[in-house]
Amino acid sequence: MKYTLTSAGFLVCFVLLGASLAASYDGPLYDFTAYTECKELPEQPLYNGGLLKNQLPENFSSIAHFSTGFYTPAFILHNLTPGTIYCFSIWLKIEGANSAHVRASLKTENSVYNCVGSAAAKQGCWSFLKGGFVLDSPSNLSILFFQNSDDRDINIAVASASLQPFTDEQWRFNHQYIINTERKRAVTIHAADGSGDTLQGAEITIEQVSKDFPFGSAIASTILGNLPYQKWFVERFNAAVFENELKWYATEPEQGKINYTIADQMMEFVRANQLIARGHNIFWEDPRYTPAWVRSLTGPALQSAVNSRIQSLMNKYKEEFIHWDVSNEMLHFDFYEQRLGHDATLHFYETAHQSDPLATLFMNEFNVVETCSDENSTVDRYISRLRELKRGGVLMDGIGLESHFTVPNLPLMRAILDKLATLNLPIWLTEVDISGKLDKETQAVYLEQVLREGFSHPSVNGIMLWTALHPNGCYQMCLTDNNLQNLPAGNIVDKLLKEWQTGEVTGHTDGHGSFSFYGFLGEYTVSVKYGNRTANSTFSLCQGDETRHVTIRV
Repeated sequence: MKYTLTSAGFLVCFVLLGASLAASYDGPLYDFTAYTECKELPEQPLYNGGLLKNQLPENFSSIAHFSTGFYTPAFILHNLTPGTIYCFSIWLKIEGANSAHVRASLKTENSVYNCVGSAAAKQGCWSFLKGGFVLDSPSNLSILFFQNSDDRDINIAVASASLQPFTDEQWRFNHQYIINTERKRAVTIHAADGSGDTLQGAEITIEQVSKDFPFGSAIASTILGNLPYQKWFVERFNAAVFENELKWYATEPEQGKINYTIADQMMEFVRANQLIARGHNIFWEDPRYTPAWVRSLTGPALQSAVNSRIQSLMNKYKEEFIHWDVSNEMLHFDFYEQRLGHDATLHFYETAHQSDPLATLFMNEFNVVETCSDENSTVDRYISRLRELKRGGVLMDGIGLESHFTVPNLPLMRAILDKLATLNLPIWLTEVDISGKLDKETQAVYLEQVLREGFSHPSVNGIMLWTALHPNGCYQMCLTDNNLQNLPAGNIVDKLLKEWQTGEVTGHTDGHGSFSFYGFLGEYTVSVKYGNRTANSTFSLCQGDETRHVTIRV
C-alpha cells in the first residue's frame, strides 16, 4: 500500500481518521461498558434502552421448544431485520437459589437462537448480561426470554434492559473508529539544517518496517527445510506458535526419553526471523492428549512426572516464549485435578512462574467467545476460574481465547470481550480458524468478520491463526494450498495485512518545515532529502494520545 500526503492534506486526513471522526457520524457509537461484579442496584441501561426503552417485560410459560413449567420474563420484539446487528444487555437477579447460570434466548417465527447471552446470576444482587444476535431472516414477531440453564424452578427478575441495532455500515464505522484511535497515532516530522533552521519543501519518505500488533499463525515441523513456506510465512506474520511440537506427548512419548530436537529447530526459525512465539502448552487437561504412560500414573509418581515436565520444559526454554498456555482447556477437562487435587492447576502456575517469571501465563480455552451455549466455558465461568487462580497467588496471567468458530455471532463475541476486558489482563485470540465443515468461500467470509472484531477491540493484544500447513491440509482451515497459492481465507489475510499497515508515505515539508501523517503503531524508517543532502533515521510509534514528534537534521 502506498499513498501520498501533503502537510495540508494531513489536516483532512486527521479529521477523517482521528477522534473527531465521530463528529461526522450520526449513528450510535458502540458502548464497551461491562460489569463482572454483582451489584446492590442495577446500573442504567446502555443506549438509554434502545428499542426496549420504556418497555416492561412480559411473563410467559411453556414457550415453544422450551417448556419449563414456570414463568420466564420475556420481551416481545417486532419487525427485526436480517443482517442488522442487535446488541443486547440487561441486569438479572434470582430468587429460589443462591446462584444460577441464566441464558438469554431468542425465538422467531422460524428459528430458535438458543443462547444470545448469558450471566452467572445470584440471589440478593444484580448481575450484568451482555450479548447480541444477528438474524438469518426477517421476523415480524420475536420473543427474547431468559431461563436458568439447568431448568431449576427459580424466579428471574430483570432490569435496565437494552437492545440497540446497528446496520452493517454503522458496525464497520465503529470498527474503523477504534482502529484509528487505538491502533494508529499522529506523527509530525520536522526537517531542519545543522543550525536548526526549518527546511521548507524537503522531500519526505516514510516506511513502516514492522508492526506493533502481533498477528501470527501456528507452525508445525512441516516448515523446517521448506524455504518457500518459510519465506511465505515471514512475509506476512510477526508471531508464531508451535502447533503440537511442545506438547508433552510430542517431547516425551516415553517416560524419561525427552526429545526437544524438532522444537529446537523450530525455535531457530523463530529466532532467525525475529518472530515472537507463544509457548503451547505445558499441560493439556484432556486425557486424550496426555501421554499414555502419564495416564497410567497416580499419586506421588504422577506428581513427580508433572514436576519434571515443568522443570524440563521451562528450564529448556526460559525467556524464549512470551506466553505459556499452562493448563490447556481446564474448563472442559480436569485430568490432573482429578488425580492430584483441586490445587494442582494452581501449583502448575506457581511453578511455571518461578521457572520463567517474565513469561505471561495464559488460561487458554475454547467456546468462550465462540458461543455462550457451552455451559463449561461461559464468560462468567471463565472469569470465576481465573479469579480463583489469582486469589491463590497467580501473579502473571493472560486471557487466551482459542476462537474456533463455525458461524460467528459478532455482537456476542464483542460483548464477551467487553466483559473480559474488565479484568485488565492481556487478551489474545490464540487459535483462530473457521470450521472445515463450511466451504472455503464461507470460511473466508467468517474469518474476515472474526479478525475485524478482534483487531478493532481495544483490549485485544494479539491474534494467532490456527493454520499450520501439512501435506494433507490443516486442522480446520488453510490459508494456501500445498503450492502456497492462496485459498479464499489466505486472500482475506493478505487483504487485512495490507489494510492494517501504513505502507510507504511520501510528501514535502510545509512552510514550518513540518510534515504530518497518521500511521499504524510500529517501527518506521524516514528519509529526508533537501537539495543534494539526505538524512536517514528511524523512530518507533507506540500507543499514545499525543502526536509523536520526530526531528531530522539534514
